[in-house]
Amino acid sequence: MASRKILLITGVSSGFGLALAKEALAVGHTVVGTVRSAQARRDFESLSAAAFARVLDVTDFEAIEGVVSEIEATVGPIDVLVNNAGYGHEGVMEESPLSEMRRQFDVNVFGAVAMMKAVLPFMRERRRGHILNMTSMGGHVTMPGIAYYCGSKFALVGISETLGKEVGPFGIAVTAVAPGSFRTDWAGRSMTRTPRSIADYDAIFDPVRKAREEKSGRQLGDPQKAALAMLAAIDADSPPAHLLLGSDALGLVRGKLSSLGDEIRAWETVTVSTDG
Repeated sequence: MASRKILLITGVSSGFGLALAKEALAVGHTVVGTVRSAQARRDFESLSAAAFARVLDVTDFEAIEGVVSEIEATVGPIDVLVNNAGYGHEGVMEESPLSEMRRQFDVNVFGAVAMMKAVLPFMRERRRGHILNMTSMGGHVTMPGIAYYCGSKFALVGISETLGKEVGPFGIAVTAVAPGSFRTDWAGRSMTRTPRSIADYDAIFDPVRKAREEKSGRQLGDPQKAALAMLAAIDADSPPAHLLLGSDALGLVRGKLSSLGDEIRAWETVTVSTDG
């Protein structure tokens, strides 16, 4: 391992957050994890003497800056921020209320951005740091029934890539981590589902929902192996701006880029016709 670091990981009670925390602790890193309850705090801190927890909802935007400053003062300098807290919303767009979209973006986008804004002054002053944003292959490819989720992850991918260009000169790296299907709670406990109401969408959406429910818990991806891949990125001298995780993500994103290239070529004449 290159060096021992202090990692701040949001949402360490389950899924990728817990898997990454455990692997990071195992190799000697210190981990501060955000949780949602006092019991979850006790559970996480029981993992290791190097495991610290803070009760924080990432949508409590006013509280984030104070929590980060307190961690800097009492635990130490945050070397790595991992924005892992998030959830999936499933629902046909026409059927899904705007309130569901606001909640999806509050957690997946605004919460992540608020965390980044809180750690950046410290990282910028030290001229070092690394931010990992857990996005999704759904930030590169789409499928029917998860418009709000994909929208939130496309947004986070774009923000991550832009931020990387802004803070790169200060020695701060930003990596958008895009997992495919993994054995986490994403499609189970962590997913919010809008009730169906318009029969026209049954044919395109019902098979997608059924396949997702049947595959839940039996996905190809291993969260522990994802954690090891993220640790490799954290230890890298030149971390990637984008890191896909899983052969399904690799195949789907490559397919998207190929079809996008085909479409660009097919419409190239029209595209360049607009130049004055």
